[in-house]
Amino acid sequence: MGVFEYIGVLISVIMGLGITHLATGATKLIQHRDSVRFYWPHALWTINILVYILLIWWGLYWWSSHDNWYAYEYLFITLYSVVLFFLAAMLYPWDMDKDIDVRAYFFRNRLWFFGAMILAWCIDIPETLIKATADLRPLPQEYFLFIGLHLGIAATGIATRNRIVHLLLPIAWFTLTVCQMLPRDRRPCSRSTAGRDPSPSCARPSCAHDPDARGRRASRS
Repeated sequence: MGVFEYIGVLISVIMGLGITHLATGATKLIQHRDSVRFYWPHALWTINILVYILLIWWGLYWWSSHDNWYAYEYLFITLYSVVLFFLAAMLYPWDMDKDIDVRAYFFRNRLWFFGAMILAWCIDIPETLIKATADLRPLPQEYFLFIGLHLGIAATGIATRNRIVHLLLPIAWFTLTVCQMLPRDRRPCSRSTAGRDPSPSCARPSCAHDPDARGRRASRS
């Protein structure tokens, strides 16, 4: 077992707990649908955070080609997974009442929820820069634009309680994430395709970043 595989076990467990919490909370809402006071933005954020965790977990595969690990790198990506779990945990209480008012619960925790989202994106910036510095993948040209928009969405969620705005925020988040994903190659990665970025904010895949691919082209020529 390599270092990445060893670290990946802990990260997968933490992110898996976040996914489990979202699935369990959504299931309880469905089971108690006759008494629960439903709130659509909360449901949309549930989908968004699920997508967020899955995409970040997928994007962490970039680290698989990293050979020289340092403690700060391990702690950094582990902290990232913990913050993502915190995001998921803020959407549903551990002990959910059958007659829970989902809207009231969401707004009671909205500062923590959107604050954790800002923290997650602030962690993503140095994590992405470290990968670029270590030649694990190039820094996307549009990266900081997307990060700025995501931070703006989270900051807006903190600043206002307007119902219309809070309905539009998760839609805007999902739309932005889809825009980040659409131009990308979503095929599974392997070490021989390390130049392909599985993360939602990566550059176009190119074998120029794959030393194995360059070697194969040189041998054919």
